[in-house]
Amino acid sequence: MKFAVIVFPGSNCDADMYHAIKDSLGEEVEYVPHTASSLEGFDGILLPGGFSYGDYLRSGAIARFSNIMPEVIRAAEAGKPVLGVCNGFQILLEAGLLPGAMRRNDSLQFICKTTKLKVENSNTQFTNAYNEEETIRIPVAHGEGNYYCDEKTLSVLKENNRIVFTYAGENPNGSVEDIAGIMNEQGNVLGMMPHPERAADELLGSKDGLKLFQSIVKSWRESNAINA
Repeated sequence: MKFAVIVFPGSNCDADMYHAIKDSLGEEVEYVPHTASSLEGFDGILLPGGFSYGDYLRSGAIARFSNIMPEVIRAAEAGKPVLGVCNGFQILLEAGLLPGAMRRNDSLQFICKTTKLKVENSNTQFTNAYNEEETIRIPVAHGEGNYYCDEKTLSVLKENNRIVFTYAGENPNGSVEDIAGIMNEQGNVLGMMPHPERAADELLGSKDGLKLFQSIVKSWRESNAINA
């Protein structure tokens, strides 16, 4: 499986994502600049964390108009797996690929620490390697990770089992319903604030994030075997 790591001006977790895919997962991966106009040949799209365009206006608001974004949207519409982590999640929200918005952490402070997550839905292409309601340890690092949506959107997310991860115990940012990660209606776009790529090796303190990437590869291989 071949992954694309999209690099925006201000991305600072692109190397972490690249390392997780190449060295921990053992799959093919390339950096793709925000100026690129094609994602042809890639099977999965990864939007890493950081501070794209300096987080001016608001997080992800300018990156949403980058040259590469129409291709990211096209890949999502074609059913390819698209993962946005931290700033990548914010960009997916701004691009309309996921519902809701991000607000400042309720503490109004930048948070950088390991958090406990609960796997709310293990029946997705991003979580099939986890057990339902499994508790995992994944770090967060953000100042605007307070996920918000209106009551109607929240109801839809709940009814369709699209809340994939929630914070278990402490909610570090004030997100509604402790939400840490959601997916789109088709189930091929996932946005999450915690960083699975920073939990893909025991040297980092946890390998719990590696299962997410393994899940993507497993689903991709099964899908290709069925379509072969």
